[in-house]
Amino acid sequence: MRVVVRLFAGLREQAGTGELALEVPDAATIAAVWPALGLGNAEPAGLLYAVNREYAERERSLTEGDEVALIPAVSGGSFRLVEGQIDVAAVIAEVADERAGAVATFQGTVRSQSRGREVIALEYEAYEGMAESVIAEIADEAKARYDLCAVAVTHRLGRVEIGETSVAIAVSAPHRQDALAACKDVIDALKERVPLWKKELYEGGEEWIGRGS
Repeated sequence: MRVVVRLFAGLREQAGTGELALEVPDAATIAAVWPALGLGNAEPAGLLYAVNREYAERERSLTEGDEVALIPAVSGGSFRLVEGQIDVAAVIAEVADERAGAVATFQGTVRSQSRGREVIALEYEAYEGMAESVIAEIADEAKARYDLCAVAVTHRLGRVEIGETSVAIAVSAPHRQDALAACKDVIDALKERVPLWKKELYEGGEEWIGRGS
């Protein structure tokens, strides 16, 4: 039986690919996936699984063509989803590096008007675990593309009021052009790829906008 395996962050680098087809025994459970990958005897601490984009326990049976995502814990704490106010200074502090000649930052804030409507607040929902892993993957890609020291991203969940920060990004680099370009790439990719959804709240109504911030 063949399943599709998705890998993120450090597991993707270890395997040398983000997606592969894997043969497992008929009637296999999720527990059969890790040994079949050949990435080591012991699963990484904090590893989670998703089947067809839903979290699943290791005892779940697999069927032909299932997509199995391995969701590693994000190390270092630089990629966070948080309830409540973002400490922007703390995000910037995470990328401090004596090699850095520049630190570029981005703060996304909630505006009062959107697409011709008066907005009273936003609500964010994410596929937690997978969202942090995708953010880490985006940061890894930026580091491969530019000469960077560090990247940190924090995004709000739940209700965010007008004027509050919904996302904060900090990028440090030896040179400003790399820091600025990487910061733009990270926010653009975050809006396109991270499983994160935004609801706009209006007087007398609300609407889910889709992935991104």
